Amino acid sequence: MFQPWIDKYPAGVDSEIDETTLVSLVEMFEHSVASYPNNTAFINMDKTLTFSELAIESEKIAAYLQQKTHLKKGDSVAIMMPNLLQYPIILMGILRAGLVVVNVNPLYTASELKHQLNDSGAKAIFMVANYASTLQSIVKETQIKHVVLTEVGDALPLFRRAFVNFIVKYIKRMVPAFTLPNARGYHSALKKGEKAAYIRPVIKLDDIAFIQYTGGTTGIAKGAVMTHRNMAASLAQAEAVFSIAINEGDETIVTALPLYHAFALTVNCLYFIKKGATNLLITNPRDINTFIKTLSHHKFTYFTALNTLFNALLNHPKINEVDFSQLKITLAGGMATQTKVAQQWQKVTGSTVIEGYGLTECAPMVSVNSYNSTVHNGSIGLPLPSTLVRLIDDQGNQITDFNSPGEIEIKGPQVMREYWKNDSETDKAFNHGWFKSGDIGLFDEQGLLYLVDRKKDMILVSGFNVYPNEIEGVVVQLKGVLEAAAIGIEDSKTGERVKLFVVINDTHVTVEDIRQHCRQHLTAYKQPIKIDIVSELPKNNVGKVLRRLLKERLS
Repeated sequence: MFQPWIDKYPAGVDSEIDETTLVSLVEMFEHSVASYPNNTAFINMDKTLTFSELAIESEKIAAYLQQKTHLKKGDSVAIMMPNLLQYPIILMGILRAGLVVVNVNPLYTASELKHQLNDSGAKAIFMVANYASTLQSIVKETQIKHVVLTEVGDALPLFRRAFVNFIVKYIKRMVPAFTLPNARGYHSALKKGEKAAYIRPVIKLDDIAFIQYTGGTTGIAKGAVMTHRNMAASLAQAEAVFSIAINEGDETIVTALPLYHAFALTVNCLYFIKKGATNLLITNPRDINTFIKTLSHHKFTYFTALNTLFNALLNHPKINEVDFSQLKITLAGGMATQTKVAQQWQKVTGSTVIEGYGLTECAPMVSVNSYNSTVHNGSIGLPLPSTLVRLIDDQGNQITDFNSPGEIEIKGPQVMREYWKNDSETDKAFNHGWFKSGDIGLFDEQGLLYLVDRKKDMILVSGFNVYPNEIEGVVVQLKGVLEAAAIGIEDSKTGERVKLFVVINDTHVTVEDIRQHCRQHLTAYKQPIKIDIVSELPKNNVGKVLRRLLKERLS
């Protein structure tokens, strides 16, 4: 097999991981707690949570789920919240109870939330009260039997908790009115769990840990089934490439990317738990003023972000007040980092932006540049240890020439088992055991992989995948809309944004009507920034809309 990267790993990085050493996420967590009980695991809003405290609190959640609900091992539990201290407590509680975590984007609309809850079969949900009104509108149409609500400040000391919750609810008015009469409060669940007996379940590597939702390479969100083995393998791969640059129990990583996203979940949360290190959680990274202020109060050694976040920070007038002197590694993912931004980041911070490539279905890392890179080279690095990558041409043949593009296909222990209860999409996603990424890449003579283009029509908005089929399916539900087509257009802030072309059969339908409909049914980053009403859409001879031609019209 063509493996131009295989002898290019830095000294000390093996080409394979030892899969016999893999353990479940629960066993990994228990080892970290035993090894680093007094180390700070998480910081948020100036409140610290040690590993022993995380163990105590998560055990209460686990006991509550085991003894006070009718859930059994393998049942799914959703988490719908931003980066708060409650998140890792609940996350580890669910896993320690032998249950399956379903991460939900808090910004989902009611219809998006309903689909994910029903598809996953989630029977319980932990969520921040800010979004409870969304759940209220669809909860009776789901299998949800247990709702646990938390407020933003619930993990803080009593006085600060009351103050923060008052500000969020009554001053900033960030908690719309809702009615969920059977919901339980977060502290009530903790108290119930404290009085209940926790029974450590037997968890095998092939048990499911997460159903992590993604659009895959096209279409409506599908649940990638990630086992404890998949996640443990991904952590072992991260260990293989980064352990040389990490001092166990003595690192702090800035976690502004949402923990419900596969990248931050694995690279920040789980890997730094494994290393006995600290996550500095940023609840609202869009509030750049507060973000900068928080950074200025901490020393940190690792930083993960994506292009838009780097850019926003660099353009803040107080960026020079942040102390980057301890920063060892900056890791970028989610979207391509623009060279200009990477160069400016290195100039300001002294840290090279190291890019990687991943997919939710790969837990999520596939390739990454070396930890000791000194220049941003525009590549997505070398395939991770124990990861096979091949490039396939349109005829299904493997490409063995340098600098010749083909579709990236992946095989490795981190690759998902299947899409949850979706055999047809699973079959489409695999080519005789190789996961088809839908992305076009090429290898250079140094064994580095480069991302050339996306084979599908996916639109990448601030690192989030947006799929034209989903947008179009929502828009054509509006009465008076005949057809719709969505494409991605360049945007200086988000990388890409959605542009929509609409054919109407009712002249009373306006652009504003379409925009309002999108606001009702689509998360903000999926909403079109531009809408054109046109007389017809370009199509091929079988009637398929040619989005490529729509893009060409704009070029």
